[in-house]
Amino acid sequence: MLFGAVASAPLAMAVTPLYSDTLLIPERAIILSGDIIPENKDQIAILYSRENLSYNDPGAPRFLFLDREGRGALGIGGEVNAVAMYDMKGAIDNEGFATYDIPTPGNPVMRNRFGADATNTSLFLKLVTKNTGIGRVIVYIQTNFTGNDGNYGLKLKQAYVSVGGFLIGKGRSTFADAAAEAPTVDAQGPSGQVGAKNLMFQYKTPSYKGFSAAISAELPEADYTLAAGTESISQRFPDIPVYVQYAWGSDSHIRASAMLRELSYRSTLEQKNHFATGWGVQLSTVSDLGAGLGVFGHATYGQGIAAYVNDLGGNGYDLVPDGNGRLQAPGTFAWTAGFTYQPIKPLLLSACYSQAQAYDLKYMTDDSYRYGQYAAFTAFYNANADLQFGLEYLWGRRNDVSGLSGHANRLEASIQYNF
Repeated sequence: MLFGAVASAPLAMAVTPLYSDTLLIPERAIILSGDIIPENKDQIAILYSRENLSYNDPGAPRFLFLDREGRGALGIGGEVNAVAMYDMKGAIDNEGFATYDIPTPGNPVMRNRFGADATNTSLFLKLVTKNTGIGRVIVYIQTNFTGNDGNYGLKLKQAYVSVGGFLIGKGRSTFADAAAEAPTVDAQGPSGQVGAKNLMFQYKTPSYKGFSAAISAELPEADYTLAAGTESISQRFPDIPVYVQYAWGSDSHIRASAMLRELSYRSTLEQKNHFATGWGVQLSTVSDLGAGLGVFGHATYGQGIAAYVNDLGGNGYDLVPDGNGRLQAPGTFAWTAGFTYQPIKPLLLSACYSQAQAYDLKYMTDDSYRYGQYAAFTAFYNANADLQFGLEYLWGRRNDVSGLSGHANRLEASIQYNF
């Protein structure tokens, strides 16, 4: 069984059905309203589905409202997530283990650091209606308490409405493969992981003999390193990602994705707007090999797609100077590979390695980030359906354009309670 099943531990536990159609309701669920009738069956299956959710997204909802006429099911839940961390022999002044933030060269002042974090405490809501003439309606809202500069404040993570195969709102990008993301205590995740969340309008086809596809128009998030005589302007075109996927079993698939971007900027010297074309391709997979062993990973390459890569997004790598007074879309190569092993049902072991690298940096400063490496060794133990403990060792390395490098090591321990 793959790590997705451990993330949604309530789904795997024993249940006490009231009727034959209530087997999908976990024993832990608290039914607050309405009756359990056969018409609720499909809604409940979707309500507890892990589709398009990663291991680190919240699990199944604890509080369940059921419509007496079978017209809808509403789940409300959340999790309290507290993490303690200790950096040694190289530290990062950040709760997330981002290789971009590793000092280069190593700073003796930042050799050790103790920290703690609870900002990934989360609340979420999911509503599923019965199938109507225009399709089934699904509403999903996820928030956490991540704030800026160490302040705790409620922040929207996902909020979308899905009708039939159409989805509109803020959700995980069509270019990202949630199931193939690494299970880590570290909320930042691997350096090369693709996990962007955007405002979007998406269409996803029904599955046919294991095959499915999706395409979307997404609001671009772009960040540039400007050359003299250039400036950022509002984007004029949506990002267009697409994927085709083949799935087998309940926990395995392979997905091929592609991305097209048109990035806008202005030359103040020419008094003209310019466009730089960005594009990307990705191959990702998650596979259940049996006997508790699973593998996951992705390889991503493109130009001007830094916004979609964990340690490059927001750091000025979507467009960079080309040496001729204009901007270019630099090359990006990112990949992650790892495995999971579940020797006993409550215990999940995982290891992964990841790298993010930027190219075409000839006209960047010597202290600019060139590539980062990330390794994680993780253990999760589910004491019961709601209480989970985590332990993790992280290693990271940053290399600059100049060739200077720095590294960091971190031990993390977490406790998470789902409700």
